[in-house]
Amino acid sequence: MNMLPAERQKRILARIQRDGRVVAADLAEEFRTSDDTIRRDLRDFAAQGLCQRVYGGALAISPASGPSAGRSQEASARKAALGAALAALIRPRQLVYIDTGSTNLAAANALPEEASATICTHDPRIAAALMDRPNISVTVIGGNIDRHVGAALGGHALRTAANIRSDLLLLGVCALDAEAGIGVFNFEDAEMKRVLIESAGSVAVALLNDKLGAAAPYLVGAAESISDLVVEIDAPDERLAQFTRKGLRIHHAAPA
Repeated sequence: MNMLPAERQKRILARIQRDGRVVAADLAEEFRTSDDTIRRDLRDFAAQGLCQRVYGGALAISPASGPSAGRSQEASARKAALGAALAALIRPRQLVYIDTGSTNLAAANALPEEASATICTHDPRIAAALMDRPNISVTVIGGNIDRHVGAALGGHALRTAANIRSDLLLLGVCALDAEAGIGVFNFEDAEMKRVLIESAGSVAVALLNDKLGAAAPYLVGAAESISDLVVEIDAPDERLAQFTRKGLRIHHAAPA
């Protein structure tokens, strides 16, 4: 294939945006060029913030990189459906840690009035959503609020969270790939999530389709850290199969 570099790069970038993942060796064969040339293209894209380099190829960047206030207004009906399915995983009288995130806030709002549980969180919006529930005890972890993340982060919050042994953790993530793992866009947020996972009995995550098979700069942990994955009704089967092979239980939300 006789193609100018600019045209090759345009097609590769379109492939990343369409499929979410590309493999360097496959691209080299398709475009009849060297692996080094493709890797150089992918490095250039990564330097421009257009993809995330991973071993053997690249992933699309997750769209969940904006401030929490803006994200809470996006795809509200779809997040409400995911939140309802996530809330259904909570059992009576469990100690549940609800991590920050707009879909986790939707899960808090979806808890039935008769729900009985102890809820811990470092997200003040989630605490406020539950504070008037008669059968729910709310513990708020304090500290400096990171406006971008929308929750308390830093040493105090981290030390407090490390002493909480939750039955269930509702983990908020920015990106999830079966091989690249769980990713977020904030270093301290990643550190907090790692501590929460280590002390949780089980971990549940709910994700919009565009965060599946995507990447973010800071690694939280392996996909196998997650016990239950809640996805949209039309989540791609080929991507879900990768998580099923790693032992994750898949739950589909109702149509939005």
